[in-house]
Amino acid sequence: MRVAVAGCCHGELDKIYETLALAERRGPGPVDLLLCCGDFQAVRNEADLRCMAVPPKYRHMQTFYRYYSGEKKAPVLTVFIGGNHEASNHLQELPYGGWVAPNIYYLGLAGVVKYRGVRIGGISGIFKSHDYRKGHFEYPPYNPSTIRSIYHVRNIEVYKLKQLKQPIDIFLSHDWPRSIYHYGNKKQLLKMKSFFRQEVENNTLGSPAASELLEHLKPTYWFSAHLHVKFAALMQHQAADKGQTAKATKFLALDKCLPHRDFLQVLEIEHDPSAPDYLEYDIEWLTILKATNDLINVTGSLWNMPENNGLHTKWDYSATEEAMKEVLEKLNHDLRVPCNFSVTAACYDPTKPQTQMQLVHRINPQTTEFCAQLGITDINVSLQKAKEEHHLCGEYEEQDDVESNNSGEDRSEYNTDTSALSSINPDEIMLDEEEEDEDNIITAHSDTNTPSIEPSLNQASDFSASFSDVRILPGSMIVSSDDTSGSPTSREGKLGEAVEVENEKDLTEVPSKRLSDEHEPEQRKKIKRRNQAIYAAVDDDDDDDDDDVA
Repeated sequence: MRVAVAGCCHGELDKIYETLALAERRGPGPVDLLLCCGDFQAVRNEADLRCMAVPPKYRHMQTFYRYYSGEKKAPVLTVFIGGNHEASNHLQELPYGGWVAPNIYYLGLAGVVKYRGVRIGGISGIFKSHDYRKGHFEYPPYNPSTIRSIYHVRNIEVYKLKQLKQPIDIFLSHDWPRSIYHYGNKKQLLKMKSFFRQEVENNTLGSPAASELLEHLKPTYWFSAHLHVKFAALMQHQAADKGQTAKATKFLALDKCLPHRDFLQVLEIEHDPSAPDYLEYDIEWLTILKATNDLINVTGSLWNMPENNGLHTKWDYSATEEAMKEVLEKLNHDLRVPCNFSVTAACYDPTKPQTQMQLVHRINPQTTEFCAQLGITDINVSLQKAKEEHHLCGEYEEQDDVESNNSGEDRSEYNTDTSALSSINPDEIMLDEEEEDEDNIITAHSDTNTPSIEPSLNQASDFSASFSDVRILPGSMIVSSDDTSGSPTSREGKLGEAVEVENEKDLTEVPSKRLSDEHEPEQRKKIKRRNQAIYAAVDDDDDDDDDDVA
């Protein structure tokens, strides 16, 4: 099965599908599935734009609304996770996943689905320690704090994913798992992104929650975005028992959707030829969702997940065979994801702009149907009931006071806030209006000890080279020759094939221009940060926000 993976999409659906079409003309066959690693920007209208955590100058409608309205249809099944620049009010309608447009499926806050027998999991958002232990308390219209905290990963989603026992083939996250850079070509990474050096050396770059999931799930492939650089790594895990074969995870991070950038990769993934060619629910994941339904929290209070420490009567929410059988019977043995997309908000009309469109906290019929079928709670219904009944009166009436930068006593189990880089990526969108001095204190040494085996430099370099050579590039994304070395074939199967440009004319098939409406700033804004000196290296048009990389 040919699977395409995209990095930060930034709403550029037309460009991504055009690139896929070009890849199919040059490659061995059609792409069966597109996976997007966040910053998808499913913006339907002007109200959605106001829910996206970027400065106003970056709020462009882009092209998703055409797929939402039915004017266009995605040419390939597209599955995506959320990042830190999203139409958060739209995605909030689908906490357990669902269709945002025909043939475009959102995995939810966290989720697992199957396609042609390939098991695909993912987690949306980025890690911030000060919000990690909170519930999902945000709702539209968002304030300056909740428009950012809404996309911060929560411990409940990580906890659910850690209940999985069956093997995962592909996992998606927006930010990188912490420490993954130790398993690839660090020298090349720091050559391209020298401002990551401090975090890499201190082992504080990336998400510790994602690292925890990587160690637990041990998927065959892990794809990420967020840091706007292509990077490949091979992480060899330790075998759980002496008699077992050690697993390995092939990690690949991709760039953002711009010309001359490595934002797209096409791979050959082994699949089950007898499996259906439509999207299916995963029975183990559904069973875990049902089992953990009572753990839903819609407050901003800090809380810990149940664990085997003598304080909880139950801490194991993994799916038993009996429980999975019950859920399967509840669904009448039909795991097919229904094609039940429906329009829930007015679609953008270029001829009739509506800049004052009202923001509404909506209940999506897809989520209502899913929850009723499985017998679980819609988080948004719980939020609305809490507001109406004033059970959480102080929480909601004073939502402006539920800030992301709480006091020093607000700590997660992790020793640092790893997504707030002290060496900020200049290739970012900065939210430089009214920035808070957040808890981005980086310790000199990390006490995160991973039991995985450090790969040799040659092994890491060879694997990185194999990914570099299998890229499918349109003419507007030509890379330097030293970035495409010989491609060894993976032991687990063929990853893909390089595309050769036959003549100079092919180089101009896709114009060499920016794929978004962003413009070069005339001058760099003053950034109110304790580490202003880092920004002297700004060399690109696309600054990112305080919640780090776009």
